[in-house]
Amino acid sequence: MYSNGNITKYNDQDWNEDYGNGNDQRPFIPSSTNTTSNLVNAVSLLSVSHNAPNALTDQHIQSRQASSPHYHARIAAVLARNQLSSRTTTNQGTMKSIDDGSSTQQQERKEDNKNSNQQLWTVLDIGGLGLKHLSSSLFAYDFLTAVYMNHNQLTYIHPDIVKLSHLEILDCSGNNITEVFPGIGQLASLKELLLFDNQIVTLPNEIGMLYRLETLGLEGNPLQNDLQNLIMNEGTQGLISSLREHMPVGLPPPSREWLTIEDNENISDSEAEERFTVLSYNTLCPKYVNDQKYGYTPAWALEWDYRKELLFSEINDIDADILCLQEVAMDDFESVFTPYLKNHGNYDGIFYPKSRAKTMSENDRKWVDGCATFFKSSRYKLVDHLFVEFNKKGLERPDFKSSKDTYNRLMPKDNIAIFSLLEDIKTQNMVIVTNSQLTWDPAFSDVKLVQIGIMMDELCQFASRTILESTKNNLDGKQQYTSITSIPILICGDFNSEPNSGLYEYLTKGNLDHDHDEFNQCQYGSFTANGLQHDLSLKSGYSYIGELDFTNFTPDYKGTLDYIFFTTKTLDVVSVLGPLDPVYMSNVVGIPNPHFPSE
Repeated sequence: MYSNGNITKYNDQDWNEDYGNGNDQRPFIPSSTNTTSNLVNAVSLLSVSHNAPNALTDQHIQSRQASSPHYHARIAAVLARNQLSSRTTTNQGTMKSIDDGSSTQQQERKEDNKNSNQQLWTVLDIGGLGLKHLSSSLFAYDFLTAVYMNHNQLTYIHPDIVKLSHLEILDCSGNNITEVFPGIGQLASLKELLLFDNQIVTLPNEIGMLYRLETLGLEGNPLQNDLQNLIMNEGTQGLISSLREHMPVGLPPPSREWLTIEDNENISDSEAEERFTVLSYNTLCPKYVNDQKYGYTPAWALEWDYRKELLFSEINDIDADILCLQEVAMDDFESVFTPYLKNHGNYDGIFYPKSRAKTMSENDRKWVDGCATFFKSSRYKLVDHLFVEFNKKGLERPDFKSSKDTYNRLMPKDNIAIFSLLEDIKTQNMVIVTNSQLTWDPAFSDVKLVQIGIMMDELCQFASRTILESTKNNLDGKQQYTSITSIPILICGDFNSEPNSGLYEYLTKGNLDHDHDEFNQCQYGSFTANGLQHDLSLKSGYSYIGELDFTNFTPDYKGTLDYIFFTTKTLDVVSVLGPLDPVYMSNVVGIPNPHFPSE
């Protein structure tokens, strides 16, 4: 055996003495980065001796070389020293300009201070130590991105490894592992899973949820024939896809429970008549669904025909009087939602697409999504409505026109809102229902604030025009509304903002400072000169028990973005729908999945 640079070569004697183990069952998985060429090698593998060097992939060879203790850590240390030496040489060449008054040194100190509290190590190497067991405390370091536990004497992968949600590289090669536990499918960030030279016979379907996996090392394992054939014919990605598509669905979670906020007992008939239920739901428009984004979910569970049945099942179970739906495609509103909800609940509805629809052909326009508000026609009638295009309304404001941020940041975001004035047919009580979806991009928090500011201004004007003006004389005996604060108002939607955001603060407190960080130092007329203000007393429906832990659940993000706000002086919350079962969710990588149609 001899080494030349980074290339290590072996003769037959060296190979047999150092690495030969007499195991002729060496399945091969081609790298996803070069599927075609590796497939040729895979076929050739069947006709050569497994003890020959050319029967193994480069990564498998490298894995066997890494059998010494802390191999990866030592290699990393050498690289770090080389980089430090190179950096020192560079710094010496630039020292004069720094000493001559350049701000470079001060800037570097600021960066060092800024990064001083950040995690400086994210890789753990415990390879080559002969370990037989691992402590659970090891997996408390949830910041780890790479773990090398190769060439030990482990017989299983510790189940607590699922706590390492940021893990991208896991090397368990050269152990005595006999099976891979299903929970490994929850490591959705994993890109490299090396299991060379173990005793693995089969693989759990849950590995199919590792949609970011680029390398799966399985050589040196006595895999069963069907997996070997699948690997040879379709490669790594084919194996992952097959495991995912054939993954058992499992039992659905328990139904969500209604959590009581206000006592339902001993209420009068008139109080019962005034109670109603509202549901806000982002339906996940079909055009936004693809295997790259939701690769952890079987393709059949992403199909719109499947998802819409789950969606309608949920809507039927909740049986709400008012539905606020977001991300509804124009064609689906007309051909799917409207006929179904008319036949199942006697709903009527209105819809408005995002502004881009105006610039598209008739064929393309029908796939543009927007917001749809439905209501039971047996209970409510639509008195008036208003469609609000935020970018258009921004341009109509004189104080916005002089700002470049209006054109560069607000204008390209074509989100909308719908205001619906509904009248209860029996009680003649009025309620304004607002339905909206704001821009999603976290880098455009200023645009979200402007959009919600415009929406609240337009909402108050709509309420004044439709209700206050029409009830001044109160000639028809209907409920009289004397001020904006006396009007029942619901504000529903996907606001793409967390409970600690400026948007949430503005809605619930009634004001937001003009220099709030989320304005990003952009300029939007009076909004950034005087701040945001509104006169409504608003609360989130879940504020009594605390916001849900999440309304959006994917491998990359879990948090609350969707809300139902209500006017506290005119409406009270009786009950709210509880969270999803935590035991069920602890085994879920992301939504949508076979049980839930939207993220």
